[in-house]
Amino acid sequence: MAYAQKVYKVRNGVTTKQFTWRCKYKAPPGHPIPWLTKSGFATKKTAEDWGNEQERLIDEGLWIDPDKRGTTFGEFAGIFMASRRKRGRTLGTRWDNLENHILPKWKSTPLRGITWFDVDSWQQTMTIADVHRGHCVSLMSTIMTAAVDAGYLTANPLVGRRRTKDTSGDAAKPKASKIKRDGGVRPEDVIRIAERLGPERGIHVLATAFTGMNWGEGLGLHRDNALLWRRQQWGAGEFTCQILRVVEEYAEYQERDEHGRKTGYVVQLEPTKNEWRTRDIDVPLFLVRLLRWHLDDWPHERPFSTDSGKPWRRGNWSRTFRPACDGRDERPMRQGVSYREAWEPVCEGLDMRSLRALHDTLQSELGVKEPLAFEAAGHKRPGIKAHYQKPTPAMRAERLDGLEAVFWEAMANVGLKTLWGRVDLVKH
Repeated sequence: MAYAQKVYKVRNGVTTKQFTWRCKYKAPPGHPIPWLTKSGFATKKTAEDWGNEQERLIDEGLWIDPDKRGTTFGEFAGIFMASRRKRGRTLGTRWDNLENHILPKWKSTPLRGITWFDVDSWQQTMTIADVHRGHCVSLMSTIMTAAVDAGYLTANPLVGRRRTKDTSGDAAKPKASKIKRDGGVRPEDVIRIAERLGPERGIHVLATAFTGMNWGEGLGLHRDNALLWRRQQWGAGEFTCQILRVVEEYAEYQERDEHGRKTGYVVQLEPTKNEWRTRDIDVPLFLVRLLRWHLDDWPHERPFSTDSGKPWRRGNWSRTFRPACDGRDERPMRQGVSYREAWEPVCEGLDMRSLRALHDTLQSELGVKEPLAFEAAGHKRPGIKAHYQKPTPAMRAERLDGLEAVFWEAMANVGLKTLWGRVDLVKH
């Protein structure tokens, strides 16, 4: 039960007869100080009423420690980031969003002073892509929820709220696609680009488009996990096919210390993003043959590495990959510089993520059943059916036959029977 005490004023070192009232109330269980105080009340009743109210809030779980009430968003964001260790790329993205977008606006704002109306109004003024706005608001909400759990707030005003989308002016106009062609990337484009890049680089492009590995998963593939065997009972016999086993990936990101200070870019090998990304991907026969020849020739542990065996940096890969997609000018031969032929554009704006998307699109076009389509892409399938429906050998055979047919049709459409002038792709 809260109670009040007189606090006499002191003037020139002498206690006077003037006084105010100080309230003492019982702290919540686990608090380092058993009794808490607050001074400056004019009357005994005011002090006791205030203390009783604090004890009521403690009993109902709504009390906020006075030492935490003035905490700003920037202060708690530092606490949150230091206590939440994520995969390197995720951590770097969070820091980028905080430093570039969130903290310039909210760093000095007390946590209890943040409202949904203010956050929603602010995000509409951000001059970045709408999906990026959503990521910033989502991160703010995650931090605010952590503040509730840590006892800095009683409720998160951002949780469960729907952002207001800007529909004025140019906001409603369709966004330009990075790939200029209306239909997006085609298997024929993939083959032409792979042919231009040569066997060491082109095999990476083909593997991405026909297996659905993402950029980091392709770089992280180890030769010990390439072309393993899947064996399943199928009818009276056994279904077999060769697989790529995805268990790790390379991530390129800005490394930071525990205080968020940048320490330089790194390319780091990490476990896959989640349990669904760790998977075995069935490989069609044409790609099995190409990969087998590539592994025989390639001296390094990672099949899709640089010539020195190191993982590709995105910038270095882009300098190799972009001309094959976007085209390049002719370079005449001169002293110290070899001749280089001109390349017409094949698929401007194409990137490795688009190749992964092509694989998923092909699966839909071929009618690959959902249990296998989600598994191959490394996506979590929503709903109860994910627990009941599993890929069967018949589904796997249908997918592999479909991808095989797509490849050969695309080869015929571009007028090729071999790739890189060294691999005979005539089926036997």
